[in-house]
Amino acid sequence: MTTYQSFDTDGPFAENYKFLIGSILPRPIAVISTRNIDGSNNLAPFSFFTAISAKPMIIAFCPMIRSKDGTRKDTLINIEREREFVVNFCTLSNHKQVNMASSELPYGDDEFKFAGLHTVESEKIRARRLAESPVHFECRLRDILCYGNTPGSGSLVTGEVVRVHVDPNIMKDGKIQTQLLQAVGRGAGNDWFKTDSVFELDRLMQAQIQK
Repeated sequence: MTTYQSFDTDGPFAENYKFLIGSILPRPIAVISTRNIDGSNNLAPFSFFTAISAKPMIIAFCPMIRSKDGTRKDTLINIEREREFVVNFCTLSNHKQVNMASSELPYGDDEFKFAGLHTVESEKIRARRLAESPVHFECRLRDILCYGNTPGSGSLVTGEVVRVHVDPNIMKDGKIQTQLLQAVGRGAGNDWFKTDSVFELDRLMQAQIQK
């Protein structure tokens, strides 16, 4: 029988953080685009990200307060004001630029330009989409739940997807194909994951929405 090591969670946030990123993996990456107060563009990746609901179509991601200076992320500030954002996706073809977009630039500097990426106009919101992403979710803010105001504290941001855009080259029979999307995920530290090793396993349920 395994003898487990046990740890309390009331110490420095970095100790808790290493358990989260070391065990919850691979983590999909939401590349969030928003509008700055002057109308310029902001882009930032977040790996605390998941789907919540199919109808209404709700997604969630979690920006944390910066550890270096205790300030909130520009993305969160923009979403609180604009009440909208776009979820773009990190893939094998754009992951190096997405990583560059994670640089902490002064507020108002355009991460699209800094990383050599391009924008596309959205159809239902003002925030622009990432041209190099094969999938876009245009979202309107539903809720923000804040869990603290100290470094490492996170907020849960949920958005209702009001428009979906998909590159037809990654679809077959109306479904996005994993092998064609080539999504990239995050692990602990500097670890990243590719999705090029896929296996199938039938689920033991009476009905599946997608097979």
